[in-house]
Amino acid sequence: MNYEAIAEWSQVTSAVLFLGVLVWMWIKFIQPAVLAAQAAQNARINEAERHRDEAKAALQGLQGDIDVAQQDALAIKDRMAAFVAAEREVILREAREAGERALRDAEGELARARAAARGQLRDELVEKALELARETAARRMDAAADKKLANAFVQSLERSGG
Repeated sequence: MNYEAIAEWSQVTSAVLFLGVLVWMWIKFIQPAVLAAQAAQNARINEAERHRDEAKAALQGLQGDIDVAQQDALAIKDRMAAFVAAEREVILREAREAGERALRDAEGELARARAAARGQLRDELVEKALELARETAARRMDAAADKKLANAFVQSLERSGG
């Protein structure tokens, strides 16, 4: 027998056995660990993608809420502008009416003041005219004429009373 061929086949057999043991160890121990690590990594990636998708959905919901809030703010701004304009008109109308009322009151007060001034002027003129008439009558009348006028007055009263 050829020892060289046996040694060669022995090395080939040992190499095949070594490779077979390596394949068996790979399948038995290493491949499950690699597959478990791969599955864990895939699970983490899936979890991260799920969180990303949830964050995107939440962001879209929040963006919708922001849009609604902006529309509400614009609506509130428009309503307040209309309210302010209406209040301004009411205040201006009330102020105008109060001013017109004060003007009418002042005109009435002016008319009353004029009437009072006319009455006072008339009274002063009558008093001065009476005073002037008394002075003139006192200068022109003597005691006899005065007695005659007084008697005539008393008689006219007696006639009208009886």
